[in-house]
Amino acid sequence: MILDILARAIRQEKEIKAIQIGKKAVAKSEVEKAIKRAIDVGYRHIDSAYIYQNEEEIGRAIQMKIADGTVKRGDLFYTTKLWSTFFRPELVQTCLESSLRKLQLSYVDLYLTHFPIAMKPGEDFFPKDTYGNIIFDTVDLCTTWEALEKCKDAGLAKSIGVSNFNRKQLEMILNEPGLKYKPVCNQVECHPYLNQSKLLEFCKSKDILLVAYATLGSDFRKKWVKKDNPVLLQDPVLNTIAEKHRRTPAQVTLRYQLQRGVAALAKSFNEKRLKENFQVPGRVLGSRGLTEAHRFPRDGLFGRLPMCIWAKLISLYILCVYVLYLTILSSKSYKGGGMVVVKNSRQRVRFESQSWFSLNSTALSKSSLDFFS
Repeated sequence: MILDILARAIRQEKEIKAIQIGKKAVAKSEVEKAIKRAIDVGYRHIDSAYIYQNEEEIGRAIQMKIADGTVKRGDLFYTTKLWSTFFRPELVQTCLESSLRKLQLSYVDLYLTHFPIAMKPGEDFFPKDTYGNIIFDTVDLCTTWEALEKCKDAGLAKSIGVSNFNRKQLEMILNEPGLKYKPVCNQVECHPYLNQSKLLEFCKSKDILLVAYATLGSDFRKKWVKKDNPVLLQDPVLNTIAEKHRRTPAQVTLRYQLQRGVAALAKSFNEKRLKENFQVPGRVLGSRGLTEAHRFPRDGLFGRLPMCIWAKLISLYILCVYVLYLTILSSKSYKGGGMVVVKNSRQRVRFESQSWFSLNSTALSKSSLDFFS
Protein backbone atom coordinates (compact mmCIF):
# COMPACT_ATOMS: atom_id res chain seq x y z
CA MET A 1 0.00 0.00 0.00
CA ILE A 2 1.24 3.42 -0.76
CA LEU A 3 0.83 7.14 -0.26
CA ASP A 4 1.50 9.79 -2.80
CA ILE A 5 1.82 13.43 -4.00
CA LEU A 6 1.69 14.44 -7.73
CA ALA A 7 0.99 17.21 -10.17
CA ARG A 8 -1.29 15.55 -12.59
CA ALA A 9 -5.06 15.27 -12.48
CA ILE A 10 -6.77 12.14 -13.65
CA ARG A 11 -10.19 12.23 -15.06
CA GLN A 12 -12.44 13.34 -12.30
CA GLU A 13 -10.47 16.39 -11.18
CA LYS A 14 -8.70 14.50 -8.45
CA GLU A 15 -4.93 14.31 -8.23
CA ILE A 16 -2.92 11.15 -8.01
CA LYS A 17 -0.06 12.97 -6.28
CA ALA A 18 3.28 11.29 -6.80
CA ILE A 19 5.18 9.85 -3.90
CA GLN A 20 3.72 6.89 -2.13
CA ILE A 21 4.53 4.49 0.67
CA GLY A 22 4.44 0.71 0.19
CA LYS A 23 3.08 -1.51 2.97
CA LYS A 24 2.72 -4.99 1.51
CA ALA A 25 4.43 -8.10 2.89
CA VAL A 26 4.82 -6.56 6.35
CA ALA A 27 3.56 -7.64 9.78
CA LYS A 28 -0.01 -6.48 10.21
CA SER A 29 0.82 -4.97 13.59
CA GLU A 30 3.21 -2.57 11.84
CA VAL A 31 0.82 -1.52 9.08
CA GLU A 32 -1.59 0.48 11.24
CA LYS A 33 1.26 2.38 12.91
CA ALA A 34 2.97 3.07 9.59
CA ILE A 35 -0.22 4.44 8.00
CA LYS A 36 -0.90 6.81 10.87
CA ARG A 37 2.74 7.91 10.87
CA ALA A 38 2.69 8.48 7.11
CA ILE A 39 -0.51 10.54 7.24
CA ASP A 40 1.02 12.68 9.99
CA VAL A 41 4.09 13.25 7.78
CA GLY A 42 1.85 14.43 4.94
CA TYR A 43 1.25 11.46 2.67
CA ARG A 44 -2.25 11.37 1.23
CA HIS A 45 -2.31 8.59 -1.38
CA ILE A 46 -2.55 5.07 0.03
CA ASP A 47 -2.04 2.20 -2.40
CA SER A 48 -2.85 -1.35 -1.32
CA ALA A 49 -4.48 -4.49 -2.72
CA TYR A 50 -6.92 -7.24 -1.82
CA ILE A 51 -4.15 -9.85 -1.76
CA TYR A 52 -1.98 -7.93 0.72
CA GLN A 53 -4.53 -8.80 3.41
CA ASN A 54 -3.83 -5.64 5.40
CA GLU A 55 -6.84 -3.51 4.53
CA GLU A 56 -8.50 -3.93 7.93
CA GLU A 57 -5.42 -2.35 9.56
CA ILE A 58 -5.30 0.37 6.94
CA GLY A 59 -8.99 1.08 7.45
CA ARG A 60 -8.57 1.45 11.21
CA ALA A 61 -5.65 3.84 10.75
CA ILE A 62 -7.61 5.95 8.25
CA GLN A 63 -10.67 6.13 10.52
CA MET A 64 -8.50 7.17 13.49
CA LYS A 65 -6.87 9.99 11.54
CA ILE A 66 -10.25 11.15 10.29
CA ALA A 67 -11.67 11.01 13.83
CA ASP A 68 -8.85 13.08 15.34
CA GLY A 69 -9.24 15.74 12.64
CA THR A 70 -5.90 15.20 10.89
CA VAL A 71 -7.59 14.54 7.54
CA LYS A 72 -10.99 14.28 5.93
CA ARG A 73 -11.98 11.41 3.64
CA GLY A 74 -11.79 13.78 0.69
CA ASP A 75 -8.14 14.55 1.49
CA LEU A 76 -7.12 10.93 0.95
CA PHE A 77 -6.67 9.05 -2.30
CA TYR A 78 -7.05 5.32 -1.79
CA THR A 79 -6.09 2.69 -4.38
CA THR A 80 -6.84 -1.04 -4.20
CA LYS A 81 -6.50 -3.88 -6.71
CA LEU A 82 -8.60 -6.70 -8.09
CA TRP A 83 -6.92 -10.05 -7.47
CA SER A 84 -6.58 -12.59 -10.26
CA THR A 85 -9.01 -15.15 -8.76
CA PHE A 86 -11.82 -12.59 -9.12
CA PHE A 87 -11.41 -11.86 -12.86
CA ARG A 88 -14.72 -13.41 -13.87
CA PRO A 89 -17.08 -10.47 -14.46
CA GLU A 90 -19.57 -11.60 -11.82
CA LEU A 91 -16.82 -11.61 -9.15
CA VAL A 92 -15.18 -8.22 -9.83
CA GLN A 93 -17.54 -6.15 -7.70
CA THR A 94 -17.50 -8.81 -4.97
CA CYS A 95 -13.75 -8.35 -4.54
CA LEU A 96 -14.10 -4.57 -4.36
CA GLU A 97 -16.96 -4.72 -1.86
CA SER A 98 -14.88 -7.00 0.36
CA SER A 99 -12.09 -4.42 0.39
CA LEU A 100 -14.53 -1.61 1.15
CA ARG A 101 -15.95 -3.46 4.16
CA LYS A 102 -12.47 -3.99 5.60
CA LEU A 103 -11.52 -0.37 4.95
CA GLN A 104 -14.79 1.01 6.36
CA LEU A 105 -15.08 3.15 3.22
CA SER A 106 -17.96 3.67 0.81
CA TYR A 107 -15.71 4.03 -2.26
CA VAL A 108 -12.11 3.86 -3.42
CA ASP A 109 -10.48 6.54 -5.52
CA LEU A 110 -8.77 4.07 -7.86
CA TYR A 111 -9.45 0.41 -8.62
CA LEU A 112 -6.83 -1.55 -10.60
CA THR A 113 -6.55 -5.03 -12.05
CA HIS A 114 -3.51 -6.41 -10.20
CA PHE A 115 -2.12 -8.61 -13.01
CA PRO A 116 -3.28 -9.33 -16.58
CA ILE A 117 -3.67 -12.99 -15.57
CA ALA A 118 -6.83 -14.82 -14.48
CA MET A 119 -6.64 -17.73 -12.03
CA LYS A 120 -9.20 -20.27 -10.88
CA PRO A 121 -11.76 -18.67 -8.50
CA GLY A 122 -11.79 -19.85 -4.92
CA GLU A 123 -10.36 -19.23 -1.48
CA ASP A 124 -6.75 -19.90 -2.49
CA PHE A 125 -4.90 -16.85 -3.76
CA PHE A 126 -2.65 -19.10 -5.87
CA PRO A 127 -4.73 -22.19 -6.74
CA LYS A 128 -2.55 -25.18 -7.65
CA ASP A 129 -3.11 -28.65 -9.02
CA THR A 130 -1.74 -31.88 -7.52
CA TYR A 131 1.60 -31.24 -9.24
CA GLY A 132 1.99 -27.79 -7.70
CA ASN A 133 1.23 -25.89 -10.89
CA ILE A 134 -0.87 -22.72 -10.86
CA ILE A 135 -4.40 -23.28 -12.17
CA PHE A 136 -5.28 -20.47 -14.54
CA ASP A 137 -8.74 -19.45 -15.67
CA THR A 138 -9.99 -18.65 -19.17
CA VAL A 139 -11.34 -15.11 -18.91
CA ASP A 140 -11.35 -12.39 -21.54
CA LEU A 141 -9.61 -9.38 -19.97
CA CYS A 142 -12.00 -7.11 -21.83
CA THR A 143 -15.00 -8.59 -20.02
CA THR A 144 -13.16 -8.07 -16.72
CA TRP A 145 -12.59 -4.45 -17.73
CA GLU A 146 -16.29 -4.01 -18.49
CA ALA A 147 -17.03 -5.17 -14.93
CA LEU A 148 -14.60 -2.53 -13.60
CA GLU A 149 -16.49 0.07 -15.63
CA LYS A 150 -19.68 -1.00 -13.86
CA CYS A 151 -17.96 -0.52 -10.48
CA LYS A 152 -17.17 3.04 -11.51
CA ASP A 153 -20.74 3.65 -12.69
CA ALA A 154 -22.00 2.30 -9.35
CA GLY A 155 -19.89 4.87 -7.48
CA LEU A 156 -17.74 2.23 -5.80
CA ALA A 157 -14.61 3.45 -7.60
CA LYS A 158 -13.93 6.99 -8.76
CA SER A 159 -11.36 5.85 -11.32
CA ILE A 160 -10.23 2.54 -12.81
CA GLY A 161 -6.90 1.41 -14.21
CA VAL A 162 -4.52 -1.51 -14.68
CA SER A 163 -1.28 -2.84 -13.25
CA ASN A 164 1.58 -4.82 -14.83
CA PHE A 165 0.14 -4.44 -18.34
CA ASN A 166 2.38 -4.29 -21.40
CA ARG A 167 1.61 -2.32 -24.55
CA LYS A 168 -0.30 -5.11 -26.33
CA GLN A 169 -2.50 -5.72 -23.30
CA LEU A 170 -3.23 -2.02 -23.02
CA GLU A 171 -4.08 -1.83 -26.71
CA MET A 172 -6.47 -4.75 -26.30
CA ILE A 173 -8.45 -2.72 -23.74
CA LEU A 174 -8.18 0.56 -25.65
CA ASN A 175 -9.36 -1.02 -28.92
CA GLU A 176 -12.31 -2.84 -27.37
CA PRO A 177 -15.55 -1.86 -29.17
CA GLY A 178 -17.89 0.02 -26.86
CA LEU A 179 -15.13 1.01 -24.44
CA LYS A 180 -16.68 3.38 -21.91
CA TYR A 181 -13.67 4.36 -19.79
CA LYS A 182 -10.03 3.88 -20.68
CA PRO A 183 -7.49 3.05 -17.96
CA VAL A 184 -6.35 6.20 -16.19
CA CYS A 185 -3.05 4.60 -15.18
CA ASN A 186 -0.79 1.58 -15.53
CA GLN A 187 1.20 0.60 -12.43
CA VAL A 188 4.44 -1.27 -13.21
CA GLU A 189 7.89 -1.92 -11.76
CA CYS A 190 10.02 1.03 -12.80
CA HIS A 191 13.40 2.38 -11.63
CA PRO A 192 16.71 3.47 -13.23
CA TYR A 193 17.71 -0.19 -13.80
CA LEU A 194 14.33 -0.82 -15.49
CA ASN A 195 13.26 2.57 -16.82
CA GLN A 196 10.28 1.37 -18.95
CA SER A 197 11.00 4.18 -21.44
CA LYS A 198 9.08 2.62 -24.34
CA LEU A 199 6.06 1.81 -22.21
CA LEU A 200 6.16 5.31 -20.71
CA GLU A 201 6.21 6.85 -24.18
CA PHE A 202 3.22 4.77 -25.24
CA CYS A 203 1.25 5.56 -22.07
CA LYS A 204 1.88 9.29 -22.52
CA SER A 205 0.64 9.08 -26.11
CA LYS A 206 -2.62 7.59 -24.81
CA ASP A 207 -2.88 9.96 -21.81
CA ILE A 208 -2.38 7.08 -19.38
CA LEU A 209 -0.39 7.85 -16.26
CA LEU A 210 2.49 5.48 -15.55
CA VAL A 211 2.75 4.67 -11.84
CA ALA A 212 6.05 3.15 -10.71
CA TYR A 213 6.42 0.61 -7.93
CA ALA A 214 9.78 -0.75 -6.70
CA THR A 215 11.16 2.71 -7.45
CA LEU A 216 14.09 2.13 -5.09
CA GLY A 217 15.04 -1.12 -6.81
CA SER A 218 13.71 -4.65 -7.15
CA ASP A 219 12.65 -6.42 -3.98
CA PHE A 220 15.33 -9.05 -3.29
CA ARG A 221 12.87 -11.03 -1.19
CA LYS A 222 11.05 -12.04 -4.36
CA LYS A 223 11.97 -15.51 -5.58
CA TRP A 224 12.39 -14.40 -9.19
CA VAL A 225 14.88 -11.61 -8.35
CA LYS A 226 18.54 -12.66 -8.68
CA LYS A 227 20.36 -12.25 -5.40
CA ASP A 228 23.57 -11.16 -7.13
CA ASN A 229 21.90 -8.28 -8.98
CA PRO A 230 23.40 -4.83 -8.28
CA VAL A 231 21.66 -2.86 -5.53
CA LEU A 232 20.22 0.36 -6.95
CA LEU A 233 20.71 2.53 -3.87
CA GLN A 234 24.37 1.47 -3.75
CA ASP A 235 25.02 2.46 -7.36
CA PRO A 236 28.14 4.70 -7.55
CA VAL A 237 26.66 7.05 -10.17
CA LEU A 238 23.47 7.50 -8.16
CA ASN A 239 25.43 8.15 -4.98
CA THR A 240 27.67 10.68 -6.75
CA ILE A 241 24.61 12.63 -7.89
CA ALA A 242 23.12 12.41 -4.40
CA GLU A 243 26.31 13.68 -2.73
CA LYS A 244 26.58 16.53 -5.20
CA HIS A 245 23.11 17.78 -4.29
CA ARG A 246 23.27 16.78 -0.61
CA ARG A 247 20.35 14.41 -0.96
CA THR A 248 19.83 10.72 -0.32
CA PRO A 249 20.03 8.22 -3.22
CA ALA A 250 16.33 7.46 -2.62
CA GLN A 251 15.41 11.14 -3.04
CA VAL A 252 17.35 11.34 -6.31
CA THR A 253 15.67 8.17 -7.57
CA LEU A 254 12.21 9.56 -6.76
CA ARG A 255 13.06 12.89 -8.39
CA TYR A 256 14.18 10.99 -11.49
CA GLN A 257 10.67 9.54 -11.81
CA LEU A 258 8.87 12.82 -11.16
CA GLN A 259 10.90 14.62 -13.83
CA ARG A 260 9.81 11.96 -16.32
CA GLY A 261 6.14 12.46 -15.45
CA VAL A 262 5.88 9.18 -13.52
CA ALA A 263 4.05 8.82 -10.19
CA ALA A 264 6.36 7.03 -7.75
CA LEU A 265 5.61 4.50 -5.02
CA ALA A 266 8.24 4.32 -2.27
CA LYS A 267 7.85 1.60 0.35
CA SER A 268 9.10 2.36 3.85
CA PHE A 269 8.13 1.93 7.51
CA ASN A 270 11.01 3.85 9.02
CA GLU A 271 9.87 7.29 10.21
CA LYS A 272 13.13 8.98 9.18
CA ARG A 273 12.97 7.57 5.66
CA LEU A 274 9.26 8.36 5.43
CA LYS A 275 10.10 12.02 5.95
CA GLU A 276 13.12 11.93 3.63
CA ASN A 277 11.17 10.32 0.79
CA PHE A 278 8.37 12.83 1.22
CA GLN A 279 10.82 15.74 0.99
CA VAL A 280 11.82 15.20 -2.61
CA PRO A 281 13.48 18.41 -3.81
CA GLY A 282 11.93 20.60 -6.47
CA ARG A 283 14.57 19.72 -9.05
CA VAL A 284 17.68 17.65 -8.34
CA LEU A 285 18.68 16.34 -11.74
CA GLY A 286 19.95 18.59 -14.51
CA SER A 287 19.85 17.32 -18.09
CA ARG A 288 23.14 15.47 -17.66
CA GLY A 289 22.18 13.89 -14.34
CA LEU A 290 18.84 12.79 -15.77
CA THR A 291 20.60 11.26 -18.77
CA GLU A 292 23.03 9.37 -16.54
CA ALA A 293 20.20 8.02 -14.40
CA HIS A 294 18.26 7.09 -17.52
CA ARG A 295 21.18 4.98 -18.76
CA PHE A 296 21.60 2.95 -15.58
CA PRO A 297 20.39 -0.42 -16.98
CA ARG A 298 23.41 -2.73 -17.02
CA ASP A 299 22.35 -6.14 -18.20
CA GLY A 300 23.98 -8.25 -20.91
CA LEU A 301 26.92 -6.96 -22.89
CA PHE A 302 27.72 -3.96 -20.73
CA GLY A 303 28.11 -5.83 -17.44
CA ARG A 304 28.37 -3.65 -14.35
CA LEU A 305 29.92 -0.51 -15.89
CA PRO A 306 27.40 2.38 -16.03
CA MET A 307 25.91 2.83 -19.48
CA CYS A 308 26.92 6.50 -19.62
CA ILE A 309 30.59 5.46 -19.43
CA TRP A 310 30.15 2.81 -22.11
CA ALA A 311 28.43 5.33 -24.38
CA LYS A 312 31.37 7.73 -24.13
CA LEU A 313 33.97 4.99 -24.69
CA ILE A 314 32.15 3.74 -27.77
CA SER A 315 31.78 7.30 -29.08
CA LEU A 316 35.49 7.91 -28.56
CA TYR A 317 36.28 4.71 -30.46
CA ILE A 318 34.05 5.78 -33.36
CA LEU A 319 35.69 9.22 -33.36
CA CYS A 320 39.17 7.67 -33.56
CA VAL A 321 38.13 5.44 -36.47
CA TYR A 322 36.61 8.46 -38.19
CA VAL A 323 39.83 10.49 -37.83
CA LEU A 324 41.88 7.57 -39.17
CA TYR A 325 39.51 7.27 -42.14
CA LEU A 326 39.87 10.98 -42.96
CA THR A 327 43.64 10.76 -42.67
CA ILE A 328 43.83 7.87 -45.15
CA LEU A 329 41.32 9.51 -47.47
CA SER A 330 43.12 12.86 -47.42
CA SER A 331 46.43 11.24 -48.32
CA LYS A 332 44.88 9.96 -51.57
CA SER A 333 43.16 13.20 -52.55
CA TYR A 334 44.22 16.24 -54.55
CA LYS A 335 42.59 19.48 -55.54
CA GLY A 336 41.32 20.01 -59.04
CA GLY A 337 38.96 22.53 -60.69
CA GLY A 338 37.76 23.99 -57.42
CA MET A 339 36.63 20.55 -56.24
CA VAL A 340 38.14 17.81 -54.17
CA VAL A 341 38.64 14.72 -56.29
CA VAL A 342 39.37 11.44 -54.54
CA LYS A 343 41.00 8.69 -56.54
CA ASN A 344 39.63 5.26 -56.09
CA SER A 345 41.30 2.26 -57.61
CA ARG A 346 38.76 2.08 -60.46
CA GLN A 347 36.71 5.27 -60.42
CA ARG A 348 36.68 8.91 -59.41
CA VAL A 349 34.32 10.24 -56.79
CA ARG A 350 33.55 13.96 -56.77
CA PHE A 351 32.60 15.88 -53.64
CA GLU A 352 30.75 19.15 -54.05
CA SER A 353 32.39 20.86 -51.10
CA GLN A 354 36.11 21.19 -50.62
CA SER A 355 35.53 22.36 -47.05
CA TRP A 356 34.25 18.90 -46.11
CA PHE A 357 37.88 17.78 -46.02
CA SER A 358 39.10 20.77 -44.08
CA LEU A 359 38.43 19.14 -40.72
CA ASN A 360 41.53 19.50 -38.61
CA SER A 361 42.64 18.22 -35.27
CA THR A 362 41.56 21.44 -33.51
CA ALA A 363 37.98 21.15 -34.75
CA LEU A 364 37.84 17.48 -33.87
CA SER A 365 39.23 18.12 -30.42
CA LYS A 366 36.65 20.84 -29.81
CA SER A 367 33.76 18.63 -30.91
CA SER A 368 34.97 15.79 -28.73
CA LEU A 369 35.33 18.10 -25.73
CA ASP A 370 31.78 19.37 -26.27
CA PHE A 371 30.52 15.78 -26.18
CA PHE A 372 32.36 14.89 -22.98
CA SER A 373 31.59 18.15 -21.14
